[in-house]
Parts: sequence; structure tokens; C-alpha cells
Amino acid sequence: MPLEALGPPMARLGLPPRQQMEALCALLRRAWRVPRAEGLMVDPTAEKARSLGELVGRLWESLGRPCSERVVARALEFAERRAAAFDLDRCVVVHGDPHAGNALRTLAPRAGSEQGFVFVDPDGFLADPAYDLGVVLRDRCTELLEGDAAALARSYCALLAARSGVAATAIWEWGFLERVSTGLYVIDFGAEELGRPYLDTAELLA
Repeated sequence: MPLEALGPPMARLGLPPRQQMEALCALLRRAWRVPRAEGLMVDPTAEKARSLGELVGRLWESLGRPCSERVVARALEFAERRAAAFDLDRCVVVHGDPHAGNALRTLAPRAGSEQGFVFVDPDGFLADPAYDLGVVLRDRCTELLEGDAAALARSYCALLAARSGVAATAIWEWGFLERVSTGLYVIDFGAEELGRPYLDTAELLA
């Protein structure tokens, strides 16, 4: 699908956060129906929660502990819980990074774009569908920092759970783990101003 046939990303259209989340959730429900490629597997000892937990522990130390121990402990707790809940039979081919910048507006009706958007740049690995929803929940740092972060994040989580049928607890735990790992990863990449809001919001949600 040539990108020239698509419009701007959802992130640039000024849509309210809840409308964005509902559209992303609808796109994901359709994307999760994509059949697994033959031979696509995942080693339970190297699945996403374990790898993110290892990343959090390593980067927190190497970056000089840029957030509180409480935040890291909660992220590692959730990593362990999501790893323990791993079930290959429940895995789907996840997008992997379904944020509003990776959902482009369609300029004409087409199959699979009933919401007016299509996903681009998928990672396409096997994981719990709650992982994708955790990525959606991970964002919205500006709104969380400007309001009642805990209440707002919980309401977003409840919305995603209601629209997807996926357990809110799993979405919340993946979302927190993604929030902390993303903040640390982006800071390690050299973009402190972009990574810091993820860690600041994690402090409010821990």
C-alpha cells in the first residue's frame, strides 16, 4: 500500500483522546484476526514481558536511576506477572506499536479501513493482545500530567477493556511496563525531553 495514497496520521488530526483510543481499538480488533504465518512462534523464556523487564532493570542502572525505585519495582512486578500469564494459545499477531502516529487516514473507502484509518509500520510478533492495548494506554502523557493522572488513566484503561473485551488488569500492567520501558529507552537514545514525560507519569501512577 503506497503511503502516497494515505493521509496524515491520526496524531495530527486533533481528535479527542477517547475518540483516538476507540479508533485504535477497532483497528486492533481487526488486525488481530490476521492468521499466523507458518512457523511463527515465540520462546516463552524470551517473550515480550521478560525482555521488557530485563530492559527496564538494565537501563535504570546504566542511566543512573532516572526514576524512583518504586516505579521500577512496580514495572518489574508487572513484567513478572505478564510473563507468568503467558499462554501461546491466547497469542495473536500484534501490531507491536499501535500509537496514533502509526495510524494513517485513508483518503478513499477501502476494505479494512471502516474507521477511516489503517495501520502502518507493524512489528508483527506473537503476544497477548493486551500488549497492543497497553501500548495505546502508554501514551497521553500531556493529559495525564495536566489532570488527575490516576483517575484519567484508569478511565482510559476501562474504555479499552470495554471496547476490546480484554481484561483491564492485563491492559493496565502492560501499559505501565511500556510506559517505564519507553521512557528509559528514549532517554538512553538521547531524547531526554521526549522520554521524561513517560517516567513522570509513571511516578504518578505507581
